[in-house]
Amino acid sequence: MLEIVVHEIRGYCPVYKVGDSMLIDDPEIVLEKTDALCTHALSTLLHYALILEHNWSPVKLGLTTKDEPEHAYMQCVDPGKPYTEGGTVIFKCTRIKEEIE
Repeated sequence: MLEIVVHEIRGYCPVYKVGDSMLIDDPEIVLEKTDALCTHALSTLLHYALILEHNWSPVKLGLTTKDEPEHAYMQCVDPGKPYTEGGTVIFKCTRIKEEIE
């Protein structure tokens, strides 16, 4: 199971605020434990979610440094100003073993 938390927002995001989270229990996005979903972010997050859930290797994937192997970092595809009115959201992903009730 993966917990993905909004770690930082660079610019303006109309969907997320820092601290928002989502829970993925392959293959399900657990909606009742997810604060918000954005189509700009899902393309990146879902690209790595399956790999990370089954073979946690964020250092090998280039999603973190050797100093922080317990997290993977990803960002949405919105580049922000001056290219768009939005902003880039940085997500922090952690593998958890908690069971959903």
